Amino acid sequence: MRPEPKPEMTPEAARRDHWQMLRYMAVNALYGALVGAAVAGALIWINVGAVGTHIARSNKPFLATALVVIPFALLFGGAAAASSIALLPYRRKFRR
Repeated sequence: MRPEPKPEMTPEAARRDHWQMLRYMAVNALYGALVGAAVAGALIWINVGAVGTHIARSNKPFLATALVVIPFALLFGGAAAASSIALLPYRRKFRR
């Protein structure tokens, strides 16, 4: 069985399609970053591993909080962006 050829796209349609893909991935990355920040906030609030206590006793609690929250947000955002790439709707889009 040979795969069916994809329909030809005009340059304008391809450009519009690329912007839709980028928007789709950016929205998924943003959702992932928000979930990561929420998870980090929950870990601080629940005081897992005494992280909340260490932050509360820190001289610069904003910096300590940022050093916990930002990596979580980046990790979860990157994972969500990667999964959105794997789940791009092209098979559905070009199905006849």
